[in-house]
Amino acid sequence: METRELRYFIAVAEELHFGRAAQRLGIAQPPLSRAIRQLERRLGVTLLARTSRTVALTEAGAVLLREGRAALDAVDAAARRTRRAATARPGLVLVTKAGASSELLSKLLDAYAAEPGSVPVDVILCSVAEQERLLRDGRADVALLHLPYDSTVGFDTEELLTEGQVVVLPSGHPLSVRTHLRMADIAAIPGLPLPRWPGRDGTYPEGPGPQVRDHTQLLQLISLGRAAAVLPDSCRSQLHHELAAVPILDAPPVTTVIAWPPHSRSRALAGLVRAATRL
Repeated sequence: METRELRYFIAVAEELHFGRAAQRLGIAQPPLSRAIRQLERRLGVTLLARTSRTVALTEAGAVLLREGRAALDAVDAAARRTRRAATARPGLVLVTKAGASSELLSKLLDAYAAEPGSVPVDVILCSVAEQERLLRDGRADVALLHLPYDSTVGFDTEELLTEGQVVVLPSGHPLSVRTHLRMADIAAIPGLPLPRWPGRDGTYPEGPGPQVRDHTQLLQLISLGRAAAVLPDSCRSQLHHELAAVPILDAPPVTTVIAWPPHSRSRALAGLVRAATRL
């Protein structure tokens, strides 16, 4: 398969409409339709179920959409990393979710900077669900990811920290004085819905809670009495006097991992990983 064919198919699979896909790609619709038919003949499968009114993905099409996205990410990543390798300034790019693992990140950067042969590390602080994509498409060399919320499929990883979770509430809320809570207690708090985070495709799930993209926005909403949130215990270091954190006994633990592409041969990256695992 050619990357052009994959880009064409992914556009149609995401739009589920040949006209909109053609407009998005900047081409006419007839050659797009021919390219998809040619791709189906080459693979010997039906990728899209078409009627006069609708276009839907078949099971085979859903597989190619997932695998095709990964393939194009790998191609883009190869180009970006090749260009960066040719620059005169050596360095690494680390991506992590804004507001997450702040204390761990600070310790990691300090520990690595003290290593012989360390190189400058640029840090990208991104929104929820973005760090995985930035690592896959080559804009970052290494990432801090958080299980079970982020996917580490296709990456090499080392576990750095496992911690419990707390519910963050307005400091004056009656539940803020409790020594612990359970998930059932949190789901039933009147007037303090849990936030809705975007998925990997950027869309929000249905629900009553506010849409949020980062921790700064979330903590302000909690201070205003508009939401509560379940966060890793390490978030306590960022809470001000208007917020309170109560441990949740039955919340799943969160594990922070350092992740990188498995084919990397960067000595600088290896040094950063070693520094991380020693913390």
